[in-house]
Amino acid sequence: MVRIGKLPIAAFAFLIVIFPWVARQIPGIGHYTDIMVFAGIYSLITIGLSLLMGYAGQISIGHAAFYGIGAYVSGILTARYGLNPWVCMLAGISVAAAVAFLVGAPSLKLKGHYLAMATLAFGIIVYIVFNEEIEWTGGPDGMSGIPGLSIFGFDLDSAEKYFYLVWGFVFAAFIFSVNIIQSGVGRALRAIHSSEAAASAMGVNVSGYKILVFVYSAVLAALAGSLYAHYLNFINPATFDLFFSIKLLIMIALGGMHNIWGAIIGAGIITFLNYEWLHYFEEFDVIVYGAILLVVVIFLPEGLAGIPVMLKKRLGKH
Repeated sequence: MVRIGKLPIAAFAFLIVIFPWVARQIPGIGHYTDIMVFAGIYSLITIGLSLLMGYAGQISIGHAAFYGIGAYVSGILTARYGLNPWVCMLAGISVAAAVAFLVGAPSLKLKGHYLAMATLAFGIIVYIVFNEEIEWTGGPDGMSGIPGLSIFGFDLDSAEKYFYLVWGFVFAAFIFSVNIIQSGVGRALRAIHSSEAAASAMGVNVSGYKILVFVYSAVLAALAGSLYAHYLNFINPATFDLFFSIKLLIMIALGGMHNIWGAIIGAGIITFLNYEWLHYFEEFDVIVYGAILLVVVIFLPEGLAGIPVMLKKRLGKH
């Protein structure tokens, strides 16, 4: 079992704290703090997907749906009913968890591409609901008027303030997920990934653990969706479409789905590609994403986070 030391975690926390300050000091990258807010939001989703796919071996192509559920539940309750945003965020997370349980209980009995198709169908259904329920969601035109967040009267009304909120959640989710990975639950998930039959024979509650990690990943996705909605104050269904689910898979494949660090690395790189660099390609950006996925699958099956281990193995042969 891979242990994650305290020093890398401390360095991670230090980088989170100083990033906005560094961005302010260097001309031309002041807006990187805003991009890093989105990178943090996506990191929440990929951390959950890393546990679900990389450690438990379960495929999901529908996590954009849980991302959207968190955003829309929180957005509808705040914009239309004026409820407290933090309470609404909890409501969005609760709804996503309940839906994940109801969807996961039958779907996770499937394996391989059958499971992939089930989650794909779920994602498409939720996307259609977002588009068609115009009275609630605003339909294709989207929903505006979603209020921002505040803590004890302190408004999080700038990218820098929101950066610390989002990355605080990411750090907490990271620490919690690391503890899961290094616990008996993590060993059970890896056993399920290796062989469900063998894990069951050893007394592991296979279906229970699969549903548990599926719900956990949905909770993180819903939290990310709520944070996204209250940051932009606007949401529309296009944000939560099939392509976004695929983009999430590219993130964890690039970073390395078998390594919790890879979830954050992949989310960060793809976010910068999406918001900063790929606009030069206009509608051809999908080709770039396809090329990235192809290169990673062929040459870096363990993702960028697996490069140190790969180099160590190769150097050890010489």
